[in-house]
Amino acid sequence: MPASNTKIKKICEWCGTRFEAQKISTKYCSHRCANLAYKKREREKNIKATEENTQNRIEELPIITIKDKEFLSFSEVGILLGITRQAVYKMVYKGYLQASKISSRLSFVKRSDIDEMLKRHPYEFRMPKDTLPIKEFYTTAEIMKKFNVSESWIFVMSKKNKIPKTFNRGKTYWSKKHVDAYFSSKAPDADITEWYSVQEVQDKFQMSLNAIYSFVYKNAIPKKKVGITVYYSKKHFDIAKGIRQAEEPKYYTVQEVMEKFKITRDQLYHYTKYHQIPKIKKGKYTLISKPELDNLFEDPIIE
Repeated sequence: MPASNTKIKKICEWCGTRFEAQKISTKYCSHRCANLAYKKREREKNIKATEENTQNRIEELPIITIKDKEFLSFSEVGILLGITRQAVYKMVYKGYLQASKISSRLSFVKRSDIDEMLKRHPYEFRMPKDTLPIKEFYTTAEIMKKFNVSESWIFVMSKKNKIPKTFNRGKTYWSKKHVDAYFSSKAPDADITEWYSVQEVQDKFQMSLNAIYSFVYKNAIPKKKVGITVYYSKKHFDIAKGIRQAEEPKYYTVQEVMEKFKITRDQLYHYTKYHQIPKIKKGKYTLISKPELDNLFEDPIIE
């Protein structure tokens, strides 16, 4: 393929002379300038490597001077182990490392005691939780029986939620820990004991399926699924329909407290700890006693 005749105006990066090049990548006006620039780069690289080597030797010098000493100060132990002097004090205080105190200002550590400490506490590799081997499993049949779900639903659910599985002798085995965690997160509120089936809602309120789904979504009605049958909280449905009086809530969420009393999260946690206000954990939410918070923040009365 013939070279392009197009001339590109450039400035030499070495001598600053204007010249015309045939390639965009050309940086220098001549072979001489390119050679001089290359020698400069190599020289800078060698200087940098020499300086790094010198710095490493300077840093190693204190270790060289103390590595053969039998008795070391706490500062020298820190240099030898590459830690701070304060860290050495903590190791001695916790009993990991033995030391001898001659006076209020003189404390020493035997080199042999350092070696002995390192032998007593070898490094133990700990695998991250996500990489720990899975040893407990459910078969597909066990999941179907325990949670009353269909086989096809299990495969859809596991793919969507990345449930680990394995195959052995023609059977599929599912991680017990991951399956239990999934169903635990989907478990209905234990305080809800009365439920409507979809058919019962249709019969009682004369609602179509689309109307039920829309109503449940708008009013955040709790629901649960048993097999292929969906149930909705009877109490919440009746309250949303106006045929039952809503109960006075016993707890605030953290967000509700912050908005109502105009305080920060840190202030709230300080008040609950200082005044010992009861709180409970419900799922991922922290709930704080409503009566006691209302009493704490009520307007003062002078009698």
